[in-house]
Amino acid sequence: MATVEIENMTKRYGKITAVDGMSLSLGDGEFFVVLGPSGAGKTTTLKSVAGLVDIDEGEVKIGGRTMTQIEPYQRNVGMAFESYALYPQKTVFENLASPLKSGRTGTYSTQDQKQRIDLVTTTLGINPLLKRFPRELSNGQRQRVALGRVLVREADVYLLDEPLSHLDAKLRAAMRAELKQLGEMSNTTSLYVTHDYQEALSLGDRIAVLHHGTVVQVGTPEQIWQEPTNAFVAKELGQPEINLIDAEVVDGHVRQVNGGIEFPVPHDVDLARGQRVRLGIRPSDLELVTPDSRSGPEWLRVNGTVELAERLGRNVELAVHVGAVEVIVLTSSEHTAHEGETVEIQVRLREVHIFEHGEDDDDCVRVGAAAPRERATATPAPQSEGEHAGRRG
Repeated sequence: MATVEIENMTKRYGKITAVDGMSLSLGDGEFFVVLGPSGAGKTTTLKSVAGLVDIDEGEVKIGGRTMTQIEPYQRNVGMAFESYALYPQKTVFENLASPLKSGRTGTYSTQDQKQRIDLVTTTLGINPLLKRFPRELSNGQRQRVALGRVLVREADVYLLDEPLSHLDAKLRAAMRAELKQLGEMSNTTSLYVTHDYQEALSLGDRIAVLHHGTVVQVGTPEQIWQEPTNAFVAKELGQPEINLIDAEVVDGHVRQVNGGIEFPVPHDVDLARGQRVRLGIRPSDLELVTPDSRSGPEWLRVNGTVELAERLGRNVELAVHVGAVEVIVLTSSEHTAHEGETVEIQVRLREVHIFEHGEDDDDCVRVGAAAPRERATATPAPQSEGEHAGRRG
C-alpha cells in the first residue's frame, strides 16, 4: 500500500495538451476513480503514473518518493489495460504466472506462485479456466484473467484502465460488485479510470471528474452527485442527462422563461433581480403527482403535457412539455402516463440545482439549490438512475 501524489502534472502530445496541470492526492488504500468522457486524459493519467509516458511538467510521487527518472518496473505498480493484454500463446495459468516469473518485482518459488494464483482464481471464480487459452474464453472471462494478472502479485498501487468497457451490461454489473469486493479485500491503493458514471459512483471512495485534461471537481460520490460544481459534472452523472431549464429572477422568485416553474429565491443563494440562471433537475428526482403523492412546502409542482412515453423495462421515460421546454421524467411503469395526457409533476426543492447562465452549458457554475439540504439526511447517489436501484449510503 502507498499514497499517490500528482502535483501540477502536464502531458502534451505535440500541440495537444492531454493533461493540464493536474493535482490529485490518493490516500493509502483508497479506491480513487477518475471519471470523464473520451479524450479527457484518463488513460494518459494512468500511463504517467505508471511511467509509460514521460510528463512535461509536474511530479508524481508514490509512497512519498518522487518517480522522476524511475523506470516503470521499479515503481511497483500493477496495471490492467482496457484491451486485456493477454499472451495468446499462453494458457490462463501461464498468463497469471508471468508477472511472478519476471524477476523484476521479487522472486517467487513454485509453491508461492501456485498459492498466489489459487487465491486470485478462487476470488475471481476462474479456477476451471486455468488450462484454457485466451481465444477459448468469453470477454468476461478474459477480463477476469486480465485483472487476476494484475492482482496476483503484491503492488503498492493498482492502475485500472476502463477494465469493464468491453463487457455487456449484465457482466459489467457483476464485475462492478467483484471489483468492489476485491478492493476491500486487498486494501491496496487503486486508481481506476472510466467513462461510466455508474462505475464511478459504485466503486469510488472519491471521484475526480476530468474535462479536457483538467480536474473539474474532486469529492465523494455523494458530494459529486448532490453538489456538482458545474453543469458539465451534473451531465456526466446520470442517464438520462439532467434537465437544464432557462430561468430568471423576477420579483423575488426564480421563474422559468416561458414556462410554469417558479419558486422563491432561496435565502442562502445570492441572486440579483433580472439575473438569468439555469435550473438543473435530474429525471430520477421528478415524479408524477398522484392522489397518494407526498406534498408540502418542500415540493415544487408544475403542469405539463406528455409528448412521448418510452418504456424501459420496469421504468418509463416521459418527455413532458413544460412551457416551451421538454423535461424528461423517469417514472415507474406502475405510475406512468400516456402520450398527449396532461400531467402534474413534482420534485423536492432541494433537488433543484441552480446554475449560473452561460452560452456553453458546460461552463455554467452551480450556485446553490432551491432549498437547503439537511446534511444528516442527505439522499445518497444512485448506482443506476435508469433502474432507481442500489442507492449508496
